[in-house]
Amino acid sequence: MKRVEIFGLAGIGEVGAGDPIGKLIVDACSRNRVVLEPDDVLVIAQKIVSKSEGRLLPLDGVLVSDNARELGRELDKDPALVELILSESQRIVRRGGRTMIVETHHGFVCANAGVDCSNVGLGKAALLPKDPDGSARKIRAEIKELVGVSPAIIISDSFGRAWRLGTVDVAVGIAGLKPIKDERGTKDRYGYELRAAVTAIADEIASAAELVMRKKEALPVVVVRGCEIEKEEGSVKDLLRPKTEDLFR
Repeated sequence: MKRVEIFGLAGIGEVGAGDPIGKLIVDACSRNRVVLEPDDVLVIAQKIVSKSEGRLLPLDGVLVSDNARELGRELDKDPALVELILSESQRIVRRGGRTMIVETHHGFVCANAGVDCSNVGLGKAALLPKDPDGSARKIRAEIKELVGVSPAIIISDSFGRAWRLGTVDVAVGIAGLKPIKDERGTKDRYGYELRAAVTAIADEIASAAELVMRKKEALPVVVVRGCEIEKEEGSVKDLLRPKTEDLFR
């Protein structure tokens, strides 16, 4: 019988700039009597990574441009927040209501460049890590140095989708797993040749972990155990749809 376990690590606590995420995870494993296994996947909320890397900024310290003020009025949005969104973006893809859909410097197409004011304290905003894959690799290396095993790492964040309501958690940084499972060219059990069987494994794992993580549960690290993955260096860039294939841009 195939079985996948998903459980959170309690007691990570409030994360500050410079705190080593890998050590915090190892310490939490010890308190929770969890022994990490080589084939585990650790899903880590982007917010604590951003806090650790000093990507938390006070809105009242942002120098606001005239462009941000104008967009703020148009979208009924704090102009300081708009300025941060613009600073994190290559370009605006769409805007409407109170939302800006942008392409970030990472290549992500998402709402508000991932800039978020939740769970960071009033008057502050968290930005995405500058190099999420690099962040994931660093955390993985810290854990290996401390306990001798290197589980795969997924840094997750909540993204909306162009064709459905609601958000789901997706991978924004990866280390130690192949994020895509490509079964094109193989046959199903009836002999039909699969032509569109490309699964975003990393996104599926991130989304499953959010069922435990939630937004208010203070469980920013989740262990996923028993999930079949292909081990490799991995990069979130493998999940980004090329512009030539993107019907929404």
